[in-house]
Amino acid sequence: MQIPQIRLQSTPMKIGLNIEQPVQQIEQKAAVQSIEQPQAILEIQTAPGKLTIDQSQAREDMDLKSLSRRVDEFAKQGYQDWLAGIARRAQQGTELRHIEKRGNPLAEQARQNSKGPDKQFNLGWIPSHFSVKLDYEPARVEIEATVQKPIIDAQINGANHTYTPGSVDVEILQKNALDIDFINLSFPARSLPLHALKGEMNDGWPKPK
Repeated sequence: MQIPQIRLQSTPMKIGLNIEQPVQQIEQKAAVQSIEQPQAILEIQTAPGKLTIDQSQAREDMDLKSLSRRVDEFAKQGYQDWLAGIARRAQQGTELRHIEKRGNPLAEQARQNSKGPDKQFNLGWIPSHFSVKLDYEPARVEIEATVQKPIIDAQINGANHTYTPGSVDVEILQKNALDIDFINLSFPARSLPLHALKGEMNDGWPKPK
């Protein structure tokens, strides 16, 4: 027994898309910048150092005295010798006035007058320690700096922006379709009215859907 069949075959629609991408261009020009740095103002004041060397004591120790020093010492020594001479003569006069007393003042005075002072000798350093005097006043340096701020000038350049929008073109590559086939479907040999061919059959046949 052959069963009537209805076969349906559908063909889908195919759509083609032609897409053109958008184009965007951005050009950023570099900024123009100028920097000027003025020189700092620098002032330096210097007071030179001072070194003082006093060798007068060392020269005196080596008997290299100045003329004024020599004159001063000779004047003092002469005054002391004058006083000592007066005292010696006064003493000797007193001894001679009392010559009748014991002793021999004339011989003793002759021996004292002919004899010089005793020489004294001792070890020492010439010149003596710390006889050279040093005095140093260090130098002074005063520095004054005035800072100058930099002068900065910046010019900003805007960006160049170019934009081309994209587009989409739609086309139908294949249309959709539906094919219907009737298999093993037969009718009696009789004439059918036209409306039966359109699916409106009244002889107990089901209406095709």
